[in-house]
Amino acid sequence: MAKAKTAYVCNDCGADYSKWQGQCTACKAWNTITEVRISQAPAGGAQAGVRNARFEGYAGGAGKDRVVSLADVNLEEMPRIPTSVGELDRVLGGGLVPGSAVLIGGHPGAGKSTLLLQTTCYLAAQMPALYVTGEESLQQVAMRASRLGLKADQLKMLSETSVETICDVADQLKPKILVIDSIQVMHVSDVQSAPGSVSQVRESAAFLTRYAKQTGTVLFLVGHVTKDGSLAGPKVLEHMIDCSLQLEGSSDSRFRTLRSHKNRFGAVNELGVFAMMETGLKEVKNPSSIFLSRGAEPSAGSVVMVVWEGTRPLLVELQALVDTSHLSNPRRVAVGLEANRLAMLLAVLNRHGGLMTGDQDVFVNVVGGVKVLETSADLALLLAVVSSFRDRPLGQDLMVFGEVGLSGEIRPVPNGQERIREAAKHGFKRAIVPRANAPKEGVPGIKIVGVDTLSQALDAI
Repeated sequence: MAKAKTAYVCNDCGADYSKWQGQCTACKAWNTITEVRISQAPAGGAQAGVRNARFEGYAGGAGKDRVVSLADVNLEEMPRIPTSVGELDRVLGGGLVPGSAVLIGGHPGAGKSTLLLQTTCYLAAQMPALYVTGEESLQQVAMRASRLGLKADQLKMLSETSVETICDVADQLKPKILVIDSIQVMHVSDVQSAPGSVSQVRESAAFLTRYAKQTGTVLFLVGHVTKDGSLAGPKVLEHMIDCSLQLEGSSDSRFRTLRSHKNRFGAVNELGVFAMMETGLKEVKNPSSIFLSRGAEPSAGSVVMVVWEGTRPLLVELQALVDTSHLSNPRRVAVGLEANRLAMLLAVLNRHGGLMTGDQDVFVNVVGGVKVLETSADLALLLAVVSSFRDRPLGQDLMVFGEVGLSGEIRPVPNGQERIREAAKHGFKRAIVPRANAPKEGVPGIKIVGVDTLSQALDAI
Protein backbone atom coordinates (compact mmCIF):
# COMPACT_ATOMS: atom_id res chain seq x y z
CA MET A 1 0.00 0.00 0.00
CA ALA A 2 1.36 3.42 -0.98
CA LYS A 3 2.39 5.74 1.78
CA ALA A 4 0.06 8.65 2.49
CA LYS A 5 1.44 12.15 2.09
CA THR A 6 0.94 15.00 4.52
CA ALA A 7 1.55 18.72 4.39
CA TYR A 8 1.43 21.54 6.91
CA VAL A 9 -0.79 24.43 5.85
CA CYS A 10 -1.47 27.84 7.39
CA ASN A 11 -5.19 28.33 8.07
CA ASP A 12 -5.04 32.07 7.40
CA CYS A 13 -3.03 32.45 4.21
CA GLY A 14 -2.72 28.86 2.88
CA ALA A 15 1.09 28.74 2.85
CA ASP A 16 2.57 25.22 2.74
CA TYR A 17 5.43 23.87 4.86
CA SER A 18 7.26 20.56 4.98
CA LYS A 19 7.05 20.38 8.79
CA TRP A 20 5.15 22.01 11.60
CA GLN A 21 6.30 25.33 13.04
CA GLY A 22 4.77 27.77 15.48
CA GLN A 23 4.65 30.87 13.27
CA CYS A 24 3.74 31.23 9.61
CA THR A 25 6.57 33.08 7.89
CA ALA A 26 4.22 34.30 5.13
CA CYS A 27 1.52 36.08 7.20
CA LYS A 28 3.35 36.16 10.57
CA ALA A 29 0.41 34.51 12.38
CA TRP A 30 1.03 32.21 15.34
CA ASN A 31 -0.43 28.72 15.89
CA THR A 32 -2.26 28.65 12.54
CA ILE A 33 -0.34 25.79 10.89
CA THR A 34 -2.09 22.42 10.91
CA GLU A 35 -1.36 19.05 9.38
CA VAL A 36 -3.25 18.15 6.19
CA ARG A 37 -3.38 14.61 4.83
CA ILE A 38 -3.07 14.96 1.07
CA SER A 39 -3.82 11.59 -0.48
CA GLN A 40 -2.22 8.28 -1.33
CA ALA A 41 0.36 8.33 -4.07
CA PRO A 42 -0.77 6.75 -7.36
CA ALA A 43 1.32 4.69 -9.72
CA GLY A 44 2.92 7.78 -11.18
CA GLY A 45 5.02 8.28 -8.07
CA ALA A 46 4.84 10.24 -4.87
CA GLN A 47 5.38 13.63 -6.46
CA ALA A 48 2.73 12.94 -9.08
CA GLY A 49 0.32 11.95 -6.33
CA VAL A 50 0.79 15.22 -4.49
CA ARG A 51 0.38 17.18 -7.71
CA ASN A 52 -2.75 15.35 -8.80
CA ALA A 53 -4.39 15.42 -5.39
CA ARG A 54 -3.87 19.06 -4.52
CA PHE A 55 -3.23 20.96 -7.75
CA GLU A 56 -5.38 19.23 -10.32
CA GLY A 57 -6.77 21.81 -12.71
CA TYR A 58 -10.28 23.00 -11.93
CA ALA A 59 -10.91 23.82 -15.58
CA GLY A 60 -11.56 20.25 -16.60
CA GLY A 61 -7.99 19.01 -16.87
CA ALA A 62 -6.58 21.52 -19.32
CA GLY A 63 -3.08 20.45 -20.26
CA LYS A 64 -0.26 21.45 -22.57
CA ASP A 65 -2.24 20.41 -25.65
CA ARG A 66 -4.81 23.10 -24.87
CA VAL A 67 -2.43 26.04 -24.57
CA VAL A 68 -3.77 28.89 -26.72
CA SER A 69 -2.92 32.52 -27.32
CA LEU A 70 -4.78 35.07 -25.24
CA ALA A 71 -6.08 36.69 -28.43
CA ASP A 72 -7.65 33.35 -29.50
CA VAL A 73 -9.73 32.93 -26.33
CA ASN A 74 -13.46 32.91 -27.01
CA LEU A 75 -14.91 36.18 -25.69
CA GLU A 76 -18.56 35.17 -25.94
CA GLU A 77 -20.36 35.94 -22.70
CA MET A 78 -21.09 32.90 -20.58
CA PRO A 79 -24.81 32.09 -20.38
CA ARG A 80 -26.58 33.09 -17.20
CA ILE A 81 -29.24 31.08 -15.40
CA PRO A 82 -31.87 33.36 -13.78
CA THR A 83 -32.95 32.30 -10.30
CA SER A 84 -36.31 34.17 -10.31
CA VAL A 85 -35.08 36.11 -7.24
CA GLY A 86 -34.10 39.54 -8.53
CA GLU A 87 -32.02 40.52 -5.51
CA LEU A 88 -30.03 37.27 -5.66
CA ASP A 89 -29.43 37.71 -9.38
CA ARG A 90 -28.22 41.26 -8.74
CA VAL A 91 -25.68 40.15 -6.14
CA LEU A 92 -24.49 37.29 -8.36
CA GLY A 93 -23.96 39.68 -11.27
CA GLY A 94 -26.98 38.74 -13.40
CA GLY A 95 -27.62 35.09 -12.57
CA LEU A 96 -25.85 31.77 -12.13
CA VAL A 97 -22.89 30.82 -14.31
CA PRO A 98 -22.49 27.11 -15.23
CA GLY A 99 -19.48 25.59 -13.51
CA SER A 100 -19.31 28.28 -10.82
CA ALA A 101 -18.89 27.65 -7.10
CA VAL A 102 -20.87 29.97 -4.80
CA LEU A 103 -20.26 30.10 -1.04
CA ILE A 104 -23.04 31.51 1.18
CA GLY A 105 -22.20 32.29 4.79
CA GLY A 106 -24.16 33.77 7.64
CA HIS A 107 -25.09 33.47 11.29
CA PRO A 108 -27.42 30.66 12.42
CA GLY A 109 -31.02 31.53 11.59
CA ALA A 110 -30.12 34.16 8.99
CA GLY A 111 -31.98 32.21 6.28
CA LYS A 112 -29.25 30.56 4.22
CA SER A 113 -31.03 27.21 3.88
CA THR A 114 -34.38 28.92 3.31
CA LEU A 115 -33.04 31.05 0.46
CA LEU A 116 -31.34 28.10 -1.24
CA LEU A 117 -34.39 25.86 -0.82
CA GLN A 118 -36.63 28.47 -2.42
CA THR A 119 -34.19 28.97 -5.29
CA THR A 120 -33.59 25.28 -6.02
CA CYS A 121 -37.31 24.43 -5.89
CA TYR A 122 -37.88 27.01 -8.62
CA LEU A 123 -34.91 25.91 -10.72
CA ALA A 124 -35.78 22.21 -10.35
CA ALA A 125 -38.85 22.77 -12.53
CA GLN A 126 -36.56 23.81 -15.41
CA MET A 127 -33.42 21.68 -14.94
CA PRO A 128 -32.14 18.79 -12.78
CA ALA A 129 -31.27 19.94 -9.25
CA LEU A 130 -29.87 18.06 -6.26
CA TYR A 131 -30.08 19.34 -2.68
CA VAL A 132 -27.67 17.59 -0.29
CA THR A 133 -28.35 18.08 3.40
CA GLY A 134 -25.85 16.95 6.01
CA GLU A 135 -27.17 18.79 9.05
CA GLU A 136 -30.91 18.18 8.78
CA SER A 137 -32.96 15.11 8.02
CA LEU A 138 -35.01 14.85 4.86
CA GLN A 139 -38.19 15.15 6.95
CA GLN A 140 -37.05 18.49 8.38
CA VAL A 141 -36.33 19.89 4.94
CA ALA A 142 -39.67 18.60 3.64
CA MET A 143 -41.49 20.24 6.56
CA ARG A 144 -39.83 23.57 5.79
CA ALA A 145 -40.74 23.32 2.11
CA SER A 146 -44.35 22.55 3.05
CA ARG A 147 -44.48 25.47 5.49
CA LEU A 148 -43.15 27.84 2.84
CA GLY A 149 -45.60 26.55 0.24
CA LEU A 150 -42.90 25.52 -2.23
CA LYS A 151 -43.43 23.27 -5.22
CA ALA A 152 -41.04 20.46 -4.31
CA ASP A 153 -42.07 17.58 -6.58
CA GLN A 154 -39.14 18.09 -9.00
CA LEU A 155 -36.32 18.68 -6.49
CA LYS A 156 -34.10 15.68 -5.72
CA MET A 157 -32.94 15.33 -2.11
CA LEU A 158 -30.00 13.46 -0.57
CA SER A 159 -28.95 13.12 3.06
CA GLU A 160 -25.23 12.39 2.95
CA THR A 161 -21.92 13.71 4.30
CA SER A 162 -19.41 11.70 2.24
CA VAL A 163 -18.09 13.78 -0.64
CA GLU A 164 -17.22 10.71 -2.73
CA THR A 165 -20.76 9.34 -2.38
CA ILE A 166 -22.27 12.71 -3.28
CA CYS A 167 -20.21 12.92 -6.47
CA ASP A 168 -21.13 9.33 -7.40
CA VAL A 169 -24.83 10.14 -7.04
CA ALA A 170 -24.36 13.36 -8.99
CA ASP A 171 -22.69 11.40 -11.81
CA GLN A 172 -25.87 9.34 -12.12
CA LEU A 173 -28.40 12.18 -11.82
CA LYS A 174 -26.26 14.76 -13.68
CA PRO A 175 -27.79 17.81 -11.95
CA LYS A 176 -27.22 21.33 -13.21
CA ILE A 177 -27.63 22.74 -9.68
CA LEU A 178 -25.92 21.13 -6.67
CA VAL A 179 -26.43 22.46 -3.12
CA ILE A 180 -24.22 21.32 -0.23
CA ASP A 181 -25.64 22.21 3.20
CA SER A 182 -23.17 22.60 4.76
CA ILE A 183 -19.49 22.26 3.85
CA GLN A 184 -18.49 22.00 7.54
CA VAL A 185 -20.13 18.56 7.93
CA MET A 186 -18.70 17.03 4.74
CA HIS A 187 -15.72 14.68 4.82
CA VAL A 188 -13.30 12.96 2.44
CA SER A 189 -12.25 9.39 3.23
CA ASP A 190 -8.55 10.04 2.49
CA VAL A 191 -8.31 12.71 5.19
CA GLN A 192 -7.91 11.22 8.66
CA SER A 193 -9.55 13.97 10.73
CA ALA A 194 -13.01 14.83 12.00
CA PRO A 195 -15.55 16.65 9.79
CA GLY A 196 -15.34 20.39 10.27
CA SER A 197 -11.59 20.41 10.76
CA VAL A 198 -9.38 22.59 8.63
CA SER A 199 -8.09 19.74 6.49
CA GLN A 200 -11.55 18.24 5.92
CA VAL A 201 -13.12 21.55 4.92
CA ARG A 202 -10.21 22.31 2.63
CA GLU A 203 -10.15 18.98 0.82
CA SER A 204 -13.95 18.61 0.66
CA ALA A 205 -14.33 22.04 -0.90
CA ALA A 206 -11.52 21.34 -3.37
CA PHE A 207 -13.08 17.99 -4.35
CA LEU A 208 -16.55 19.49 -4.91
CA THR A 209 -15.25 22.57 -6.71
CA ARG A 210 -13.18 20.42 -9.07
CA TYR A 211 -16.27 18.31 -9.82
CA ALA A 212 -18.34 21.43 -10.55
CA LYS A 213 -15.72 22.85 -12.92
CA GLN A 214 -15.32 19.62 -14.84
CA THR A 215 -19.06 18.97 -15.25
CA GLY A 216 -20.37 22.52 -15.63
CA THR A 217 -22.54 22.21 -12.51
CA VAL A 218 -23.53 25.25 -10.45
CA LEU A 219 -22.32 24.50 -6.92
CA PHE A 220 -23.75 26.16 -3.81
CA LEU A 221 -21.82 25.71 -0.57
CA VAL A 222 -23.34 26.75 2.75
CA GLY A 223 -20.67 27.88 5.21
CA HIS A 224 -20.75 28.52 8.94
CA VAL A 225 -19.36 31.68 10.50
CA THR A 226 -17.49 32.28 13.73
CA LYS A 227 -18.76 34.46 16.56
CA ASP A 228 -17.01 37.51 15.11
CA GLY A 229 -18.81 37.06 11.77
CA SER A 230 -15.92 35.71 9.67
CA LEU A 231 -16.25 32.51 7.67
CA ALA A 232 -15.27 29.40 9.61
CA GLY A 233 -12.53 27.22 8.17
CA PRO A 234 -9.29 27.90 6.31
CA LYS A 235 -8.87 31.21 4.50
CA VAL A 236 -7.91 29.33 1.36
CA LEU A 237 -11.56 28.19 1.13
CA GLU A 238 -12.55 31.66 -0.03
CA HIS A 239 -9.83 31.57 -2.71
CA MET A 240 -11.14 28.30 -4.18
CA ILE A 241 -14.69 29.46 -4.90
CA ASP A 242 -15.86 31.95 -7.52
CA CYS A 243 -18.36 33.92 -5.48
CA SER A 244 -18.56 34.59 -1.75
CA LEU A 245 -21.86 35.88 -0.34
CA GLN A 246 -22.71 36.90 3.20
CA LEU A 247 -26.30 36.86 4.48
CA GLU A 248 -26.58 39.28 7.39
CA GLY A 249 -29.40 40.31 9.68
CA SER A 250 -29.97 40.98 13.36
CA SER A 251 -32.25 38.76 15.41
CA ASP A 252 -34.61 41.66 16.19
CA SER A 253 -35.14 42.65 12.57
CA ARG A 254 -37.05 40.87 9.84
CA PHE A 255 -34.83 42.30 7.12
CA ARG A 256 -31.82 40.46 5.72
CA THR A 257 -29.01 41.85 3.56
CA LEU A 258 -27.08 39.72 1.09
CA ARG A 259 -23.68 41.18 0.28
CA SER A 260 -21.10 39.98 -2.24
CA HIS A 261 -17.52 39.99 -0.96
CA LYS A 262 -16.02 38.24 -3.98
CA ASN A 263 -17.42 37.66 -7.46
CA ARG A 264 -15.46 36.55 -10.49
CA PHE A 265 -18.48 37.08 -12.75
CA GLY A 266 -19.77 40.45 -11.56
CA ALA A 267 -19.28 43.47 -9.34
CA VAL A 268 -18.36 43.14 -5.69
CA ASN A 269 -20.05 44.93 -2.79
CA GLU A 270 -23.47 44.45 -4.37
CA LEU A 271 -26.27 44.51 -1.84
CA GLY A 272 -29.53 42.57 -1.94
CA VAL A 273 -32.27 43.18 0.62
CA PHE A 274 -34.80 40.55 1.74
CA ALA A 275 -37.63 40.47 4.23
CA MET A 276 -38.15 37.34 6.32
CA MET A 277 -41.85 36.48 6.07
CA GLU A 278 -43.93 33.45 7.06
CA THR A 279 -43.61 32.20 3.48
CA GLY A 280 -39.81 32.61 3.39
CA LEU A 281 -37.48 35.31 2.17
CA LYS A 282 -39.12 37.92 -0.04
CA GLU A 283 -37.02 40.35 -2.04
CA VAL A 284 -37.32 44.06 -1.33
CA LYS A 285 -37.19 45.77 -4.71
CA ASN A 286 -37.04 49.30 -3.27
CA PRO A 287 -34.79 49.04 -0.20
CA SER A 288 -34.59 52.82 0.23
CA SER A 289 -38.22 52.84 1.35
CA ILE A 290 -37.55 50.60 4.37
CA PHE A 291 -34.51 52.59 5.50
CA LEU A 292 -36.39 55.91 5.30
CA SER A 293 -39.24 55.11 7.70
CA ARG A 294 -38.83 58.36 9.64
CA GLY A 295 -41.08 59.99 12.18
CA ALA A 296 -43.76 62.54 11.36
CA GLU A 297 -41.87 65.37 13.11
CA PRO A 298 -38.28 66.31 12.19
CA SER A 299 -35.72 65.56 14.88
CA ALA A 300 -32.30 67.03 15.58
CA GLY A 301 -29.31 64.92 14.56
CA SER A 302 -31.07 63.10 11.71
CA VAL A 303 -30.15 63.43 8.04
CA VAL A 304 -30.58 61.31 4.90
CA MET A 305 -27.58 60.40 2.77
CA VAL A 306 -27.15 58.44 -0.46
CA VAL A 307 -24.61 55.62 -0.54
CA TRP A 308 -23.62 53.64 -3.60
CA GLU A 309 -24.00 49.89 -3.20
CA GLY A 310 -22.57 48.01 -6.16
CA THR A 311 -24.56 49.27 -9.14
CA ARG A 312 -27.36 51.23 -7.49
CA PRO A 313 -27.88 54.14 -5.07
CA LEU A 314 -29.37 53.52 -1.64
CA LEU A 315 -30.93 56.16 0.60
CA VAL A 316 -30.35 55.61 4.31
CA GLU A 317 -30.85 57.70 7.42
CA LEU A 318 -27.92 58.67 9.60
CA GLN A 319 -28.50 59.70 13.21
CA ALA A 320 -26.13 61.45 15.59
CA LEU A 321 -26.43 62.16 19.32
CA VAL A 322 -24.10 64.65 21.02
CA ASP A 323 -24.35 64.89 24.80
CA THR A 324 -22.24 66.33 27.59
CA SER A 325 -19.73 63.80 28.83
CA HIS A 326 -18.98 63.15 32.49
CA LEU A 327 -15.95 61.01 31.68
CA SER A 328 -12.32 62.03 31.40
CA ASN A 329 -12.27 60.49 27.92
CA PRO A 330 -15.54 61.23 26.05
CA ARG A 331 -17.01 58.30 24.18
CA ARG A 332 -16.96 57.97 20.39
CA VAL A 333 -19.33 55.23 19.24
CA ALA A 334 -20.09 54.52 15.55
CA VAL A 335 -22.58 51.83 14.50
CA GLY A 336 -22.50 51.10 10.77
CA LEU A 337 -19.53 53.43 10.24
CA GLU A 338 -15.79 53.29 10.91
CA ALA A 339 -15.00 54.50 14.42
CA ASN A 340 -11.54 55.82 13.48
CA ARG A 341 -13.03 57.94 10.72
CA LEU A 342 -15.54 59.41 13.17
CA ALA A 343 -12.70 60.62 15.41
CA MET A 344 -10.88 62.09 12.42
CA LEU A 345 -13.96 63.96 11.16
CA LEU A 346 -14.63 65.41 14.61
CA ALA A 347 -11.12 66.85 14.56
CA VAL A 348 -11.81 68.40 11.14
CA LEU A 349 -15.05 69.85 12.51
CA ASN A 350 -13.15 71.42 15.40
CA ARG A 351 -10.41 72.92 13.23
CA HIS A 352 -12.37 74.06 10.16
CA GLY A 353 -15.95 74.24 11.44
CA GLY A 354 -15.40 75.99 14.74
CA LEU A 355 -17.31 73.37 16.75
CA MET A 356 -15.42 71.75 19.63
CA THR A 357 -16.73 68.36 20.80
CA GLY A 358 -13.83 67.44 23.07
CA ASP A 359 -16.08 67.42 26.14
CA GLN A 360 -19.02 65.72 24.43
CA ASP A 361 -20.02 62.07 23.95
CA VAL A 362 -20.73 61.45 20.26
CA PHE A 363 -22.87 58.51 19.12
CA VAL A 364 -23.51 57.85 15.42
CA ASN A 365 -25.83 55.21 13.96
CA VAL A 366 -26.90 54.17 10.46
CA VAL A 367 -30.58 53.22 10.65
CA GLY A 368 -31.60 49.76 9.47
CA GLY A 369 -28.33 47.96 10.20
CA VAL A 370 -26.66 49.07 6.96
CA LYS A 371 -22.86 49.13 6.98
CA VAL A 372 -21.49 52.14 5.11
CA LEU A 373 -18.05 51.40 3.72
CA GLU A 374 -17.50 54.47 1.51
CA THR A 375 -16.43 58.04 2.29
CA SER A 376 -19.51 59.73 0.81
CA ALA A 377 -21.10 59.71 4.29
CA ASP A 378 -18.53 62.18 5.72
CA LEU A 379 -20.49 65.36 5.11
CA ALA A 380 -23.78 63.85 6.27
CA LEU A 381 -22.12 62.65 9.47
CA LEU A 382 -20.74 66.09 10.33
CA LEU A 383 -24.01 67.88 9.58
CA ALA A 384 -25.89 65.39 11.77
CA VAL A 385 -23.41 66.03 14.61
CA VAL A 386 -23.86 69.80 14.25
CA SER A 387 -27.64 69.40 14.18
CA SER A 388 -27.62 67.37 17.40
CA PHE A 389 -25.14 69.70 19.12
CA ARG A 390 -27.24 72.78 18.31
CA ASP A 391 -30.52 70.89 18.82
CA ARG A 392 -31.74 72.19 15.46
CA PRO A 393 -33.49 69.82 13.00
CA LEU A 394 -32.24 69.88 9.43
CA GLY A 395 -35.59 69.16 7.79
CA GLN A 396 -36.92 65.96 6.32
CA ASP A 397 -36.61 67.13 2.71
CA LEU A 398 -32.80 67.47 2.86
CA MET A 399 -30.34 64.99 1.36
CA VAL A 400 -26.56 65.18 1.88
CA PHE A 401 -23.48 63.39 0.59
CA GLY A 402 -19.81 64.22 0.08
CA GLU A 403 -16.29 63.36 1.23
CA VAL A 404 -14.55 65.66 3.71
CA GLY A 405 -10.79 66.17 3.53
CA LEU A 406 -8.44 66.94 6.39
CA SER A 407 -8.14 70.57 5.27
CA GLY A 408 -11.91 71.02 5.35
CA GLU A 409 -12.50 70.73 1.61
CA ILE A 410 -15.51 68.85 0.23
CA ARG A 411 -14.40 66.31 -2.35
CA PRO A 412 -16.62 64.80 -5.08
CA VAL A 413 -17.74 61.17 -4.96
CA PRO A 414 -18.44 58.71 -7.80
CA ASN A 415 -21.91 58.62 -9.42
CA GLY A 416 -22.92 61.95 -7.91
CA GLN A 417 -25.66 62.83 -10.41
CA GLU A 418 -27.24 59.38 -10.12
CA ARG A 419 -27.42 59.85 -6.35
CA ILE A 420 -29.18 63.20 -6.78
CA ARG A 421 -31.73 61.75 -9.20
CA GLU A 422 -32.46 58.89 -6.80
CA ALA A 423 -33.16 61.42 -4.03
CA ALA A 424 -35.46 63.41 -6.34
CA LYS A 425 -37.45 60.25 -7.08
CA HIS A 426 -38.17 59.87 -3.35
CA GLY A 427 -39.45 63.42 -2.98
CA PHE A 428 -36.46 65.26 -1.52
CA LYS A 429 -36.50 69.00 -2.23
CA ARG A 430 -32.99 70.07 -1.15
CA ALA A 431 -29.53 68.61 -1.53
CA ILE A 432 -26.13 69.67 -0.19
CA VAL A 433 -23.47 68.03 -2.35
CA PRO A 434 -19.89 68.69 -3.52
CA ARG A 435 -19.84 71.42 -6.13
CA ALA A 436 -18.11 69.10 -8.60
CA ASN A 437 -21.05 66.65 -8.35
CA ALA A 438 -23.75 69.31 -8.92
CA PRO A 439 -25.14 69.01 -12.48
CA LYS A 440 -25.02 72.21 -14.55
CA GLU A 441 -28.59 71.88 -15.80
CA GLY A 442 -29.92 70.88 -12.40
CA VAL A 443 -32.44 68.15 -11.58
CA PRO A 444 -36.18 68.91 -11.74
CA GLY A 445 -37.91 69.02 -8.37
CA ILE A 446 -34.82 69.39 -6.15
CA LYS A 447 -32.73 72.44 -5.19
CA ILE A 448 -29.04 71.61 -5.29
CA VAL A 449 -26.50 73.50 -3.20
CA GLY A 450 -22.91 72.85 -4.27
CA VAL A 451 -20.24 73.44 -1.63
CA ASP A 452 -16.45 73.44 -1.70
CA THR A 453 -15.60 73.71 2.00
CA LEU A 454 -17.04 72.57 5.30
CA SER A 455 -17.79 76.14 6.36
CA GLN A 456 -19.97 76.60 3.26
CA ALA A 457 -21.89 73.43 4.10
CA LEU A 458 -22.50 74.67 7.66
CA ASP A 459 -23.76 78.00 6.32
CA ALA A 460 -26.13 76.17 3.94
CA ILE A 461 -28.04 74.54 6.82
